[in-house]
Amino acid sequence: MTTPTLDQLAALMGRQHGLVLRRQAVAAGMTGPEIDRRRRTGEWVAVRQGVYTARARWEALEPYVGRPRARVLAASLAMALPHVMSHDSAALLLGLPVLLGEPETVHVTRTRVVGGRGATGVTHHLAPYEERQVCLVDGVRVLDPARTAVDIARYAGMRQGLPACDSALRSGVSRAALEAALVPMTSWPGVTAARRCVALADARADTIGESLLRLLVVELGLGEVDLQFGLGDATRSGWADLRVGRHLFEFDGHLKYRRPDEGGVAREDPDQVLWKEKKRHAWFTGFRLGMSRVTWVDLRPDHWQATGVRLVREHAATRAAYGDSVEDLAAYRLLPEARPRVA
Repeated sequence: MTTPTLDQLAALMGRQHGLVLRRQAVAAGMTGPEIDRRRRTGEWVAVRQGVYTARARWEALEPYVGRPRARVLAASLAMALPHVMSHDSAALLLGLPVLLGEPETVHVTRTRVVGGRGATGVTHHLAPYEERQVCLVDGVRVLDPARTAVDIARYAGMRQGLPACDSALRSGVSRAALEAALVPMTSWPGVTAARRCVALADARADTIGESLLRLLVVELGLGEVDLQFGLGDATRSGWADLRVGRHLFEFDGHLKYRRPDEGGVAREDPDQVLWKEKKRHAWFTGFRLGMSRVTWVDLRPDHWQATGVRLVREHAATRAAYGDSVEDLAAYRLLPEARPRVA
């Protein structure tokens, strides 16, 4: 048996998102010991059992989306039975930012399987779907964004479901499409949470963190929540993530304080980003507005309740000092369409 050339293997992997099955490598002429040697020396990485990629390619993938996406593609490649990728896995392939479940698992939906089976890190869902709900992403069959968002909400609840529905709307999916995806699910498990997520979903939420913050503020029952509250004067303009009365709520993600070479999005020195944010905070509160700031840690399940207690306290202090009405700010209010589009 002749060992395949590197070019032959590269061509095979190039057609499969950089992946190769063990059985494919053997069929192409590579021996089992040669495959094991490549793994042992670190030339290849096992993305999942029996599916490999080049170490250089794996290390180039960022850990929070790129590698989970590769694991989804690897699971699909290894599956012989008909399936469509669904839930978190569909979102990864569709490019929808969602809060991934823990522990990480691959989700597929099949029409003939006992629902919920979780062999080898793959959860199999038994649920009917229509062919029109299936789209092709890089050659892989995937449930569409509307169905994906609703499925996540049904399966995982509002903590993951609301960010998914927000993300779907932000990608261009209509609320009517989300509602249509719910129609066949009248008595399906988790449909009540899914309906709540669709009702609360808002495309103005820019990030998963903003979606989670809004969910927490809504749960606290502090009052009507206004998204992307915009103000402007002769010196500057700005938009706050959320407003209830005269109190603003802001989500602070770490990425905006890190340079791109560190995995962040800061386009200037992080110290300057921090200084500008401090001045922005002072500008907003100069309008006699209170402000609460939260981070990812504050929104973790084990901090959720404590963060809620803090937000209630801070909102109450603002209300005691300034009341609820923002009528005096009418001259400074900015129309939603004036807000710069977030990439």
